[in-house]
Amino acid sequence: MIQRRHLVLASASPRRLDLLGALGVPFAVRPADLDETPHPDEPADRYVGRLAIEKAQAVARPGELVLAADTTVALDGEILGKPLDADDAVNMLTRLVGRPHQVHTGMALVDGSTGTVLEHIVDTTQVFMRAADAETIGWYVRTGEPLDKAGSYGLQGIGAVLVDRIDGNAHTVVGLTMTVVHRWLQLHLTGVDSSVTNLPSWRVS
Repeated sequence: MIQRRHLVLASASPRRLDLLGALGVPFAVRPADLDETPHPDEPADRYVGRLAIEKAQAVARPGELVLAADTTVALDGEILGKPLDADDAVNMLTRLVGRPHQVHTGMALVDGSTGTVLEHIVDTTQVFMRAADAETIGWYVRTGEPLDKAGSYGLQGIGAVLVDRIDGNAHTVVGLTMTVVHRWLQLHLTGVDSSVTNLPSWRVS
């Protein structure tokens, strides 16, 4: 059990910052700068799981508890990362609309003093996209929102208009499964089984 450690989020994602910040737990932000190229024939779920661990370990320092995550979209087993440009975003969305796909988010919690992986999980949500036409796809891409999103859409933003329904956790699609993070921090940050409403009273130093 780790107590009174500085919590660090190894991500610059605004979505993850907002989600973790909503818990009211003080944390620092230290993004990891890694080569995120998938290994040959690496399955999407293993890919995000590996990157989450590597990101956390890359930025970890003694006296810290480091949380990292990585999210990707997979269609028929193919990893769809962030689009290269607007045309690439249109191509991705054209493939996705009207079909189900998977969003995998890997998360890892690492002891900064030893580099030990304390917790590790890959959570998957099935997303069912509605049958949007080319005009709708073009309109969405012109908003600029898809350009920094895996799979070229954001469930938490305007991209929600393209989604018919999901089977799983919406926060997994956004990039950080909060039910999992909450449980991990209860166990490793305080050792107290508190509720979400008690989280803002946690003391991290």
